[in-house]
Amino acid sequence: MHYDISKVLPQREDGGTFVLNAMQQDALQTVRKGVSVVLLSPTGSGKTLAYLLPLLQKLDAGNDNLQALIVVPSRELAIQTADVARRLCSELRVAACYGGRPAMEEHQQLRGLRPHLVAATPGRLLDHLQKGNLQPDDVRTLVLDEFDKLLELGFREQMQDVIAFLPALQQRILLSATDAEEIPAFVGDDRHVRLSFLDPEENDARISIRLVKSPEKDKLQTLLRLLCTLGTQKSLVFVGYRESVERVGNYLEQNGLMVGILHGGMEQRDRERALYRFMNGSANVLVSTDLASRGIDITGIDNIIHYHLPTGPEAFTHRNGRTARWDKQGNAYFILGPEEHLPDFVCLPSDEQEATFSLPARVPAPVEPLWITLYIGKGKKDKISRGDIVGFLTKQGGLGSSQVGRIDVLPHWSYVAVERAVSRDLLQRIKGLKIKGQKTIYAVAGR
Repeated sequence: MHYDISKVLPQREDGGTFVLNAMQQDALQTVRKGVSVVLLSPTGSGKTLAYLLPLLQKLDAGNDNLQALIVVPSRELAIQTADVARRLCSELRVAACYGGRPAMEEHQQLRGLRPHLVAATPGRLLDHLQKGNLQPDDVRTLVLDEFDKLLELGFREQMQDVIAFLPALQQRILLSATDAEEIPAFVGDDRHVRLSFLDPEENDARISIRLVKSPEKDKLQTLLRLLCTLGTQKSLVFVGYRESVERVGNYLEQNGLMVGILHGGMEQRDRERALYRFMNGSANVLVSTDLASRGIDITGIDNIIHYHLPTGPEAFTHRNGRTARWDKQGNAYFILGPEEHLPDFVCLPSDEQEATFSLPARVPAPVEPLWITLYIGKGKKDKISRGDIVGFLTKQGGLGSSQVGRIDVLPHWSYVAVERAVSRDLLQRIKGLKIKGQKTIYAVAGR
């Protein structure tokens, strides 16, 4: 089978290509041996690729049965993991299963696809196993990704019940960015290999911590001024509550910023749209609860902004792990109200005065992103591919290839990044036209 690593490795700033780091090389060699593995490594270090490469190499595309399972704590991580696996090897059939959409729809998908590999959240995976929607007799490998988060969310019993459905299980792979006492016992194999690459100082050295003082307890105006000062940089704002996500997002949008919002109470379609707009550069700002602090790999995040302070050192570590990924640099801003102080678990590399970021007296006006997200009402179920979309937009839409950015083809619709400057004329040119012989809707995707 052919594995195209270039599709999932980030691009170097000097134009070169990343190579596998030491952690990934060690993990690849160890997983290949078929032993159970506990891999501990910081967020942003590339753990997904570290286990997926050797796992996919073990699967047999000629065997139509399910052969491996990946358990993850969130819908977004299930979708993302499945997507990375598909891009690595198109010969293998991969499915993502998660709550927030009808189980019957997934059942029909599984029955038609007959996947070799499934990435799923614990509850939905267990439901499919109990109903016989998945036949696990040939599953030899089980991956538990973000294991510390799985324990934190209380999925322990569901994970144990899943394991009980796997009579042929030979290898367990546990991944985490933090250590936990429960990990060795859960591996269930005294001969497991432990690979630890946890070195907080190395990761912290690539993140600059900056303090922003708010003169008022309500920090909205200070946040707005900070984001306007940061301009077109990609910033992820963390708040503590779902209601705060809505309040902060609405305020920023009303003041001219292109903003996406993300929290667990949103419909899956809205969550996906917010992530795609942020990932493809048509929204410079994403406001989220700690839902976005785990397992979501969004390249090029320049700034983490702690609008509400993290609840503990683990939350701090995982939030900051969204920036400075691989070998890049990043910033972590703490907005502090008049009575707020930096938590004890945050260590400044210098004194507080030197770390304080002073906002200019006159901040720039909000800057529109260079891209917009185009919604196309057809997707994989309609036999639409990325190539079909590029061909349609360049030939019938009159765009140059450089004016088309990231393309995400979902089951029933697609999102495409298009240069903002040409988007209005594009919509006029393609209005009423068919894509691959099918009439559909084209629109700018907002919040």
